[in-house]
This record gives sequence, structure tokens and C-alpha cells, in this order.
Amino acid sequence: MTSQNRTAGDIPRTALVTGAAGALGTAVTAHLAARGWTVVGTDARPVEHTEHLAATTQGDLSDPAAVEAAFDATVELIEPGGRLDVVHLAAIPAPGIVDEYETLRNNTMSAYTVFQEAGRRGAHRIVGASSAAAVGLAWADRDQAPRYLPIDENHPDLTIDSYGLSKQLSEQAAAFTTRRWGTTTVMLRFPFVGEGPRLEARLAEVADDPAVNRRELWAWLHTKDAAEAVRAALAAPLTGHHVVNAAAPDTSARLPTGELLLAHYPDTAILAGIGRHGSLFDSTRAQRLLGFTPRHGWRTPVRSAPGAPGGGQP
Repeated sequence: MTSQNRTAGDIPRTALVTGAAGALGTAVTAHLAARGWTVVGTDARPVEHTEHLAATTQGDLSDPAAVEAAFDATVELIEPGGRLDVVHLAAIPAPGIVDEYETLRNNTMSAYTVFQEAGRRGAHRIVGASSAAAVGLAWADRDQAPRYLPIDENHPDLTIDSYGLSKQLSEQAAAFTTRRWGTTTVMLRFPFVGEGPRLEARLAEVADDPAVNRRELWAWLHTKDAAEAVRAALAAPLTGHHVVNAAAPDTSARLPTGELLLAHYPDTAILAGIGRHGSLFDSTRAQRLLGFTPRHGWRTPVRSAPGAPGGGQP
């Protein structure tokens, strides 16, 4: 996005976005470019959607040389008086794609390598994609009950899978980066993120059998809202290190949340009121710190025909 899209007094902003070839990366690069950032995208795969990008690079982001090359391409585009922001989305997105050792190595080392180079380059802000799976429920090899609901950012770590551990360690790498370099870091704990056919498939799966999504607590977020959460995390007046839940205010299930809890978590303590279809993740920190409120939903009005997704607003 060029300077004509900025208002007087705006600081020129340049963002390096890792994972730019993915669905969320594509949405984030477009969203930031439309709001005044000059955006560089990098990924291990070729970045195909380049219409919003000022430059692209390709490489393994756990490799310091590839990361340095991505930062070199980005720094060249920073205008005088401008600032560097970093958005780290690149990761193996779930267990089972590669073995557990490679999942842990790739996700942890790419986060560490990107964050340290950002600190060395004097980045103004780092925003990283963590995961609701960092709590340890989603990909465990057994059912575990939350200690309490709704889950906030202070919930105890229950991880017994390498993917969840990789997200915990990535959050620790961000906190380390803030201590080491003074760079402000925000790690967004995203649940399932989707729109269009991807979201429709998830909703149909949960409607058919809510139990299949019990370990993810039926949490979700629209892709456009996830992109806005990233922008809000870059723009909010913050210092220090922060871990922030960013989930939709409702679940992906047609059944009321109370019925889901009775069926699957009857003994878990409920610490705050949960609406009829209310989320089991507490995202009030996102609103308070970042000014972020999701705006995209999936529920149809109460007048929906029997069997259709509906049941009113959360």
C-alpha cells in the first residue's frame, strides 16, 4: 500500500509476514496492505498471491540464512522514519503432517529464529500465531478436562503432544525476545480458523457429531477476524510480552453450550457466565488490550427451518 493510503502524521509501516503462502497468511497480507503497511511475504512454499506484496522470498524459516534474506528484502523497503513489524504465521499447522519430532523442531526453531532476527533488526512489534492447542487439550492422545471454563490465558499447561508443546515453546521464545531485545511481542492463541468451504466443512462435521470437536471445545474464528486480530495486535499501544486468546464469541456447534458441557465436561468448574451458545475460551483480554472484537459469525436467525444451522445469536 502506498503513502496515499495514509493520513497525515502516520508513521510508514513495513511488515514481514511469514507463512504468506497459507490461507491465513494470504488474508493477513491483503488486510495489512489495505490498511497502509508495505508488506513482504515469505514462506517455505512459493507465495502465489502476490498482488498485495511489495516483495517475496522463499526458504526454510528455521534456517538463519533464509530468515536473514527475508529481513534483508524487507528492510530495503522501509521508508525514512518508518518502522518494521513482523508477523510470524509460518508453522506446521497440526500433528500428523510430519512426525512429532519434526513438528516440534520446525515450529519451535522457526519461531526462535524469526523472533531473534526481528530483535536484532530493531523490529517495533512482533505478532505471532500461537494456538488454543497450547493449553494441551486439542491434540492430546486422551481426553482431559479443563481445570476451569471458560479458558483464559492463565489456564495451566496440560500439553502432552508435541504440537501443543511447540506452541508453548514459541510463546516462551517470544517472551525471551522481549526480555533480550526489548521488542514488544504478542502471541495470538487462535482456535480453528476458516471461511468458505473450510468453515462449512467444520460446521457440518460438528453438526453431525459434536463429540468429534470436544477436545477443541468447539472454538473457531473467521479468517477475516483472524486477520483483523493480527492488525489490532500490531497497532495497539503496548509494551512487553502478551499472550492473547482470539476466538469467536460463540461455538461451532448448534447445541447450546450448556448441553455440550453436561455431555462432555460435567465436572469442570464454570468461573464466569457463558451464553446460550457462548465460547468456552475467554477472549476479553483481546478486547481490552487490543481493541479486538470478532465481527463475522455463522449462525442464522432464530426463524431458520428445522435442521438448519441456527438457534439465534450467542
